[in-house]
Amino acid sequence: MRPRQARPRLLRAMLDAFSLPDLRRRILITLGILVVFRFVAHVPLPGVDIEALHQLFESNAMLGMLDMFSGGAMRYFSVAAMGVYPYITASIIMQLMVPIIPRLQALYQEGEAGRHKVNMITHWLTVPMAGLAGYGQLVLLQREGVVSSAAVLPTVAMVLSMIAGTMFLVWLGELITEYGIGNGISIIIFAGIVTGIPEMIQRGFLAKEQFGGLALYILIALVTTVVIVIFTEAHRRIPVQYAKSVFRGGRMYRQAGSTHIPLRVNTAGMIPLIFAMSLVMFPGVIASYFANPVGADPNFANHVMNLFSPSADLPMGLFYWGLNFLLVVGFAFFYTMVIFQQQDLPGVLQRQGGFIPGIRPGKHTSDYLNQVIKRITWAGALFLAAVAVMPFVAREITNVQVIQLSSMGLLIVVGVVLDTMKQLEAQLVMRRYEGFIK
Repeated sequence: MRPRQARPRLLRAMLDAFSLPDLRRRILITLGILVVFRFVAHVPLPGVDIEALHQLFESNAMLGMLDMFSGGAMRYFSVAAMGVYPYITASIIMQLMVPIIPRLQALYQEGEAGRHKVNMITHWLTVPMAGLAGYGQLVLLQREGVVSSAAVLPTVAMVLSMIAGTMFLVWLGELITEYGIGNGISIIIFAGIVTGIPEMIQRGFLAKEQFGGLALYILIALVTTVVIVIFTEAHRRIPVQYAKSVFRGGRMYRQAGSTHIPLRVNTAGMIPLIFAMSLVMFPGVIASYFANPVGADPNFANHVMNLFSPSADLPMGLFYWGLNFLLVVGFAFFYTMVIFQQQDLPGVLQRQGGFIPGIRPGKHTSDYLNQVIKRITWAGALFLAAVAVMPFVAREITNVQVIQLSSMGLLIVVGVVLDTMKQLEAQLVMRRYEGFIK
């Protein structure tokens, strides 16, 4: 037998995690809740033509991408068709409103109790967001002939069912956060994305695409994943020193220490991708309500819908993806500065007696940190923009049409895996077990 020390660190860490009763219970609870999520994702709403729905998703690239994020729930138009994305939208709105509305800012600064109240407001805001999104999906499917009944009572019942499904998934995510491992909402999204990958790859092979194109497509996806890992973990360390006076035993002692502030290259995460994709797809969605059906003479709305379509070929596709690239860069700077101002790092350093060597406290420290975050954000913004247009580049290079490489999906999957591994590592370190992250 191989000695214990020779086993791979990851395998040893997983074995150690399952050897601890409380940690094993957390992992099993997480897996059990994910199984419940998968069952809910296959509970269809009544009055939906499943065959027509499948044909619609096969012909619409945008709906196919949304279906991958929901883990197939939209393809069956289940009660969980919207996933937890109304809650994500509500959370983003609250993050942007906190620095603008003084009352919310005061609540956020009250500590744990204030943040709990902000979280409750986010939950209440999720309900109308889910209702609007659910009604929009119903109207779209009714126009396509997928949903047969347009009466008021069935429509209200279906919208309420989708709201209930979204709130149920949010509750499951919070159960994972409290009793399981990792961030529950992120793991719910992660599970929805991962479960659609095998079927997507199978469609690629069944479509009889060229093997070389599929291999190159998979290689591009792997390289993109590696780059995402590098930029997700990349940060700039700002050295910080502390000088404090401690009264002990009737005498005053001076204590000094040093640490650093890790400023992430990609502070904004995937939020700029969400903002940019929402804006660049909005004109096409609105135009689809006024476009002539397939086979009729195209009108102006048809041209607008094709112009703002992610599946458009060259040269029309350059407009959509070029605009997407520019919007991601702009939103990366915007959201990074919003988050950075909320953190108030210069004020926190001054209150804790810390300072950056060679930089005066106060305004000089604030100017220095703002200058550093703007410089490193250029790398993060260009990285996000490059990842955003990677599906278009991969499709044009490989000519593979049936597999949809989602840049946002890759960012979510990599981020959730890294975060969950770190939390598992923290649990093992607390119990004096050697983990697998250095």
